[in-house]
Amino acid sequence: MPNQKGETPAPSDPKSDPKSDPKIAPKPSDPKTPKLSTPKLSKPTLLTPESPLAEPSLLEANAPVMDFLSPSKHKTPAGQGQSLSTRHSKSLFWAELKWLLALTALGAGLGWCLGSLAWGMVAGLLLFYAWRSYAMQQFYKWLKQSSSLPPPDFSGSLSFVANQLYASKRKEQLTHQRIMGLIKKIRSSLLALQDAVILLDKDDSLEWWNQAAEKLMQLRSKDQGRSILELIDIAQFHEYYANAVSPNEGVRFQSWRDPERYLQCEVTHFGEEKLLIIYDVTRLQHLEQMRKDFVGNVSHELRTPLTVLMGYIETFSDQPDLDPKWQRGFNLMTQQTRRMNSIINDLLLLSRLENEEISQLHCVDIPRMLVHIFDDAQVYNKDYGHLIDLHIDSQKNLYGSEMYLHSALLNLVTNAIKYTPKGGEIGISWQEVKGGCLFSVTDNGIGIAAEHIDRLTERFYRVDSGRSRSTGGTGLGLAIVKHVVYQHEAKLTIQSTEGRGSTFNVFFPEHKVCGQTNKVIAASERAMQI
Repeated sequence: MPNQKGETPAPSDPKSDPKSDPKIAPKPSDPKTPKLSTPKLSKPTLLTPESPLAEPSLLEANAPVMDFLSPSKHKTPAGQGQSLSTRHSKSLFWAELKWLLALTALGAGLGWCLGSLAWGMVAGLLLFYAWRSYAMQQFYKWLKQSSSLPPPDFSGSLSFVANQLYASKRKEQLTHQRIMGLIKKIRSSLLALQDAVILLDKDDSLEWWNQAAEKLMQLRSKDQGRSILELIDIAQFHEYYANAVSPNEGVRFQSWRDPERYLQCEVTHFGEEKLLIIYDVTRLQHLEQMRKDFVGNVSHELRTPLTVLMGYIETFSDQPDLDPKWQRGFNLMTQQTRRMNSIINDLLLLSRLENEEISQLHCVDIPRMLVHIFDDAQVYNKDYGHLIDLHIDSQKNLYGSEMYLHSALLNLVTNAIKYTPKGGEIGISWQEVKGGCLFSVTDNGIGIAAEHIDRLTERFYRVDSGRSRSTGGTGLGLAIVKHVVYQHEAKLTIQSTEGRGSTFNVFFPEHKVCGQTNKVIAASERAMQI
């Protein structure tokens, strides 16, 4: 950089030829000419995409350039930066003017000696023009050949411009090198993954995949450019792929290559392209199936002996001459066997929901079903004394399984009754909303803390295990609701405030609505009269 007098220090070895040895900055023709000193490089290095990301020798060699380019080391106030720019402009101005004046004066002196001052000045100007034209030609030659190498000495303003171009080029090359190194690391990481990763273009065609995808999906080089929908010709995947938004839980299906294998696919959008990640979940699928079979088989096997026990216990407890000290024991045994029977029944229902698809679908009369649920709730409510309101604002019906729907909706109503203190208020509603129909159960009960809401539909999950057992709950009710809702393509949402109450909403999409009944059901009027 120029010193306080606007001068540039000479190189350490003035005898070096800048064209033959690029390690040493070229010597300026005039030591007083202000110019930006050329950074010294231990070796001219051309950067390529294959270059390593951070070679110590390269970074050490480029330290002067990086120091010059690093904004963190050269943070200057706005006024100081403006002053530096002004000094550079003045230096460039005087660099050219000085040579112009010097050569014009030299020509004028020679012309005065030869008796023609004007022609001498013209000759000086022509000499300045020829010198600058030659320098410009050399500058263009250097620029055309390679601006990656240190520039030679052009003298005047061209040296400053050349050094600025060289510094910019070095910055661009180092940035490109870092980016290519990062891409190389990302690519290596993706290749090392055990899960299949496929990059899809905006036309849903295969653009790139890793080795795991090549093995799992048996891809070949000829598959590049092939549509993923053509490759995975499964209706379940096509439906998921068309409606997938990021983030999503993915979709699981049997492999089209090997029916004994199961795959989990997840699509992530970025811009117009997509990233498809495929996991081999065969082992997980088998474990889940074993669990379902175990629960179903054990529940079924326990049902018969438990029925026998319940029968004998009820028979013995009904004996008129039973000693009173045994009566309490039989009553407790009756209560616990009934609770075990409820758990087994719920487990069997869950097992059927998980292992069986709803095959017999028909248009279910929801208003009539809600009237029956309301009647059952009134019977269940005798020990609680709640005020229960039923509001049927739509006569729309649903396409599904009447048995499963009745079980799920009744579960939500009985839960509201059980977990609301005596004398509470419970509202049941059925209404038509935008995009479908909504079933809601609202109470002013004990409420649920926010940290428990996401886990309520897990099996045997209890917010308060003591209170749940005292109310006779099995811990499986909301798990059943979750599966029924899923099978009917509906959505369960829970809104609750601890100490104020809860609202359970089940939204059924429009394509599950199958019309309305021709009968006029006065369910709401009946509810208001009770």
